[in-house]
Amino acid sequence: MSIRKKIADSEALLNWAARRIAWYIRLVHRNTEWQRIGYEELDQLAEQGEPVIVVLWHQRLAQSPYFYPLDKGPICSITSSARAGSMVGRVQKLFGMDTIAMTSKKSNNIAVSREVIGKMKQGISIGIAADGPRGPERVLSTVPLVWARTSGKRVFGITFSAEHGREAGTWDRLLMPRPWRNKGVFICREWTETVPRKASDEQIEGLRLSLEQHMNDITAEADRIVGREPWSPS
Repeated sequence: MSIRKKIADSEALLNWAARRIAWYIRLVHRNTEWQRIGYEELDQLAEQGEPVIVVLWHQRLAQSPYFYPLDKGPICSITSSARAGSMVGRVQKLFGMDTIAMTSKKSNNIAVSREVIGKMKQGISIGIAADGPRGPERVLSTVPLVWARTSGKRVFGITFSAEHGREAGTWDRLLMPRPWRNKGVFICREWTETVPRKASDEQIEGLRLSLEQHMNDITAEADRIVGREPWSPS
């Protein structure tokens, strides 16, 4: 094994990196003047112990530990088993979130879906970046639709934006907010379409596009509120 790989796989180093990322996320949150829009229904459901499916864009992961009201109920995030996804999971665990890792193997992900449904039966909400882990950017997968169809649970889109920040040179153009003297907004809005138990492929595709548009709409709204230029395809 190369020295580079040994370093990359070092538990001590990975945990140190996760703590540094969590420090940055907390610093941003503490030094930003936030608006919180549309959370009334989700807050109430969390307090009642009613799980939901939370959908976000990979581009807005940098404040994801604050998307869900963790003081009112638990949530489990779905991450990738790859190195970057594993780091996201480490960071989110530092904020009190549970995580489940998905792989590219279909058999594993069938097992993950069973675990997800089991979590929801226990009253635990599920969060997923629906265009991750590798994109394409803002192309929504059908995974949250499958879980909504199987569980019958409600789906909420959540996003954030910040007045000052830059986009990283990654496939998702990850938004990195400035960690001081900033203004930001969180938006939570339910996607109100119903996924039929026996939906056809055409229906699923129509619903996929509907949820994708819902996510783009709320993210563009968040950007406009803080004065950022709304996203456009690269």
